Amino acid sequence: MEGKHPITYFFAKTQVNIRRYYDKREREKGKGKKYKSVKFVVSTSMRNTQDQIRKTKYAFSLVEMIIMVAILGILAAIVLPIFQGHITKAKEAAAKDTLRILRNAIELYAAQHNGVPPGYPDDDPTSTPMSAVFFEQMVRGNYLSKRPKNPFSGKIRIQVIGNAETFPTEPDIDTGGWIYQPATKTIKLNWPGTDSEGITYFDY
Repeated sequence: MEGKHPITYFFAKTQVNIRRYYDKREREKGKGKKYKSVKFVVSTSMRNTQDQIRKTKYAFSLVEMIIMVAILGILAAIVLPIFQGHITKAKEAAAKDTLRILRNAIELYAAQHNGVPPGYPDDDPTSTPMSAVFFEQMVRGNYLSKRPKNPFSGKIRIQVIGNAETFPTEPDIDTGGWIYQPATKTIKLNWPGTDSEGITYFDY
């Protein structure tokens, strides 16, 4: 039965049994013997087929496996970009929300410290700003619950730009997750490329 469908096997077996039945009846015709009905022959073939099905272990053929792999590949090609697109949009939304929180916290700190934004040691705007000071003032002062993480790079370090320095025009992912200049209260996402709407991440 290997390689045959159970229904095909049943009809083939039944046909053989019926042919044998009639051949035998013709050979012994007139000898007074009683023969079982054709219905019995069919039912016997059906029972034999069912027994054979129970004993047979089916496996995928090479062609079936190739077709299955091809179908899975097509489904993956359709689903994966959609899934990745959702992940990217979630990161974009997280980046925008984190920047909003950071900017509001910077403005609030400055408003409560005579206009001096966070990052300056001892709130002295003439001193050199430092990232460690920024986080200490933000987190310990309860302006932020924790150090924010860049959702794309996973980095929390902030690159602080001094008063006399020019703010970078392009991101540099090796310097941290964020770029901040206390003198202008400017903070940006340190990540290259554009989002799903064509907006540059650095311009968020």
